[in-house]
This record gives sequence, C-alpha cells and structure tokens, in this order.
Amino acid sequence: MAHTVLCSRYKQEMEGLDEPPFDNDFGRKIYENVSKKAWHDWTEHQKMLLNEYRLQPWTPQAQEFLAEQMQRFFFGDGMVLPKEYVPPSK
Repeated sequence: MAHTVLCSRYKQEMEGLDEPPFDNDFGRKIYENVSKKAWHDWTEHQKMLLNEYRLQPWTPQAQEFLAEQMQRFFFGDGMVLPKEYVPPSK
C-alpha cells in the first residue's frame, strides 16, 4: 500500500515519498506533507535555482539558501524566480 499524504503544495491527497529525503526534522516534515509530484516539481525548480544563481551545492551558503527556498516552496508563500530568469521556450 502506497504512503499517502495531504500534499502541502497541491492541497489534496496524493502519493507520498518512499522515505524522508533528509535525516532530520525537516526531512520528516517533508515526508509527512509532500507528495512525490510536488517533490519532483521541487527538484526541477532547484535545478533552475542552481543554474540561475550559479550555486555550488556543497557550500554552506548554497545549502542554506536552498533550504530556505524549499521551505517557501512547500510550506510558505511559494517559489520566487530570479529577476533575470527567462523560461525556456518550448
């Protein structure tokens, strides 16, 4: 039986993650409140942030920034796009 959650991003019951993404309280909160679809959307948004801001994900500053953005993406006022960001043309 699949793990289901009331997704904080989509506000509906959806399939949840298979396990917490981090071994801490924030990872547990994500596991209990974020769907697989929302997590996938976050990973795509995170790639854009890494590229647009030219972040080096191993640095503490980048990790702190991404954690703040993840909090906003799932539980806050949503994502913020860099002002210079131009969406890819399809």
